[in-house]
Amino acid sequence: MSESSSSSKSNPLILGSYATIVALWGLSQVVLIPYVVHLLVLVTAILYAACHCSLTLREDIPKQGEEGYDPDNVRDTLKQEDAYQFPLFGSLSLFSLYLAFKFLGKEWVNLLIGGYFGMVGCGALTVTLSPLIGKFAPKSINEKRYGFKKSISHPIPDSILPNPLELGLDVTVTDICALVVAVGIVALYFQERHWTLNNILGICFCLQGIERFSLGTYKIGAILLVGLFFYDIFWVFGTDVMVTVAKNLDGPIKILFPRTLIPNEENGKIELSLLGLGDIVIPGFFLSLLLRFDATNAKMPTKDINIHDNFPKPYFHSALFAYFLGLVTTLFVMIQFNAAQPALLYLVPACLGSSFFCAFSRGEIEALLAYSEEEEDDAPKEEEKAEESKKDD
Repeated sequence: MSESSSSSKSNPLILGSYATIVALWGLSQVVLIPYVVHLLVLVTAILYAACHCSLTLREDIPKQGEEGYDPDNVRDTLKQEDAYQFPLFGSLSLFSLYLAFKFLGKEWVNLLIGGYFGMVGCGALTVTLSPLIGKFAPKSINEKRYGFKKSISHPIPDSILPNPLELGLDVTVTDICALVVAVGIVALYFQERHWTLNNILGICFCLQGIERFSLGTYKIGAILLVGLFFYDIFWVFGTDVMVTVAKNLDGPIKILFPRTLIPNEENGKIELSLLGLGDIVIPGFFLSLLLRFDATNAKMPTKDINIHDNFPKPYFHSALFAYFLGLVTTLFVMIQFNAAQPALLYLVPACLGSSFFCAFSRGEIEALLAYSEEEEDDAPKEEEKAEESKKDD
């Protein structure tokens, strides 16, 4: 299919994924969907939609001296040292929460963390709803933008906080409308703590996180996944820390799936199963990287990107299918042994194994390992090293 013909059509699978997410959210409130089916279909739809939206990360960013250059427009990518440290800092955070629940009590911890989730939730909901509202609003409503930009000097060292600190805001009327709706949903969530509102926030976190963040390179992604593979195994099988925090932390860090629609007579609550957002988002980062590698292999344009463009996606499709099978395996073992399972124990080998086998079968191992989305800033570093060596001489 030619580039012009592909870009003129919408990808029905992307539209279908969004429709599936909305339909499952609404239908699951009135019809009991088998939670295994609910989980598998919903997570697959989230990953398919979010990974395709992440194709915009391939958009060329104007460099200094080029037209349209904006110093604030920087692509977020994970550094290799961060990938190595992630399991360590994740463990410290997890164990700190465990101790907080043990010594401070569930109510105080959830109250403190609630403020953070409230702000982040408002942001995620706003950026998710704004484009949707914009599609139905008159085009003239967004012709005018509102905002400000200000520099603030402070005595804090640059290593901690940039000086001067640049603050700014640039919004449209649809952004403001979306924010109002987001604040209402978040406020209702903290008042009612209903599982359907939890899922709205959780799904938005997944969509926005995967869409906007890059692992940088395949190697960094592999390092992160392997580190979290052992992290998940240790904290689930080796201790009761992970399960305790997941059950006590009353926040949108998981997606909930009803196992019955009839409330329990004793506590008035329905029985729910859960899947942590990390088991969706972390593999989602990796899957989205593979999709962008597919786009690069297909020599898709890096300007005026259309996420609906059609191109071969062998790495993405094989990894998504492997992820699906890994999730099926997780659920099977969990049900068979009636015990919590570290999902990454099955998802990490599935994602890494499928991508490496795909590269091996296509003779592209070297190209996959060399693929990078990091900013090209090696030249200045080499110049600095040359100057330092001259000084030493």
